[in-house]
Amino acid sequence: MADYKDAPLASRPKTLDPAEYFNLSPEYRRAEEERAAVRANLKRQYQMQLNNPHRKELIEDPALNRWVYARSNIYPHFRATSKTSLMGVLFGVVPLIFWFGVFKTDRDNREEKIKAGTYDRTYKISY
Repeated sequence: MADYKDAPLASRPKTLDPAEYFNLSPEYRRAEEERAAVRANLKRQYQMQLNNPHRKELIEDPALNRWVYARSNIYPHFRATSKTSLMGVLFGVVPLIFWFGVFKTDRDNREEKIKAGTYDRTYKISY
């Protein structure tokens, strides 16, 4: 931690801030300990439900429920912006147009060489 140097374009992570380790007030430490105790208690309850051999009901994980809800309701919360529209065009439409142009010009050039009789077919179809 002593030899850590800040990145030029990013702030120092909260976990590496010396003020977070040494200059903590007693009430801040107590609040952190209470939050850690609540998290540990919730984790313990979930693990007890998960590992219960006589369990007959489903276990509801609130985080999983939120994730499934967010995945199933994308469009009510999605807002089209200029950035998302530009990204959609750049990654959806532009590659299709580019590859269409590449394949079309290659095919046209090959057809012209075949018609002129200058195209060397390495794999002959018929003799």
